Amino acid sequence: MKKLFLKRGVYWLATFLLFSLAMGCQTTPVTGRRQLILISSSQEMAMGLKAYREVLKESKLSQDREIVDMVNRVGWDVARVTSRDYPIAKDYEWEFNVIEDEDTPNAFALPGGKIAVYTGILKYTQNEAGLATVIGHEIGHALARHGAERMSQYLMAQLGAVALNVAIHDQSSETVRAMNIGYGVGTTVGVLLPFSRLEESEADHIGLILMAKAGYDPREAVSFWERMAQAGGEKPPAFLSTHPADEKRIAQIKQWMPEALTFYKP
Repeated sequence: MKKLFLKRGVYWLATFLLFSLAMGCQTTPVTGRRQLILISSSQEMAMGLKAYREVLKESKLSQDREIVDMVNRVGWDVARVTSRDYPIAKDYEWEFNVIEDEDTPNAFALPGGKIAVYTGILKYTQNEAGLATVIGHEIGHALARHGAERMSQYLMAQLGAVALNVAIHDQSSETVRAMNIGYGVGTTVGVLLPFSRLEESEADHIGLILMAKAGYDPREAVSFWERMAQAGGEKPPAFLSTHPADEKRIAQIKQWMPEALTFYKP
C-alpha cells in the first residue's frame, strides 16, 4: 500500500511538472528564447516593488542633482521605447534611483521597471551612451522577466528534489543524503548558473537594441565593457560565474552590433 501511494505521488508530481511546463512557457522579447515562468506578472511586480523599497530604505541616495537628472534622463529615454515597442512593458511603473556608493560599480533591475544605479559605475560609463549601456542592460532583465524566470527555476528545482526523495525512499539514509547533495550541486552548477549566464547575455543583447532605439550609439557598449574588463579584480571561473567572461561578452556584443545599428538614428 505504501509503495502504491509513493508511486502515485511520483505520478502526480510528474503530471504537475509537465502541466507547469506546458502552461508556463513564454518567449523573450528581441531574442525569442522560450522560457519557463510560473509566476504571474502582477505577483512579480508586487515582489519587485517591495524589494526595491527595502533596498532604497537601507541605502544612501545620491543628492547630486546633475547625476540624478542624467540617470533619469537616460533611463526614461530607454524606458519610453521599451513601453512603446514591447506590450509587456506597458504596465511597468518605471523608476530610476542613484545610490551613493563609490566602491560598487554596479546597477540592478527589479521586476516592474525598478532600476537603481550605483555611483561607483559612473567612472566606467563616462558618458550618456555608456550609461545607456548599463541602463539598457538592466531594463533588458526587467523586460525579459528574468526575475520571475529565476524564481520559477528554483521552484522547479525544489519540486525535482521532492520527486527525488520520493523515488529513493527505500534507500539507506546515507544514500539519500549523498544523492540529495549530488542533486543540489548538479542543479546549481549544471542548470541554474548556466541559465543565469544566459540571462546576462540576453540582457546585453536586449539592452543593445534598446539603447540604439533610444538614440544612443550602440558602439559605445563595446567601449564600456572594455573599460570594465580593464578594471581588473578577482573573478570566479567562467563556469561558476553568473556573468559571461569579459572577452566572450565583448565578442557577443560585436556580433549583435549590425542588428543594433539598423535601429540607431542619432
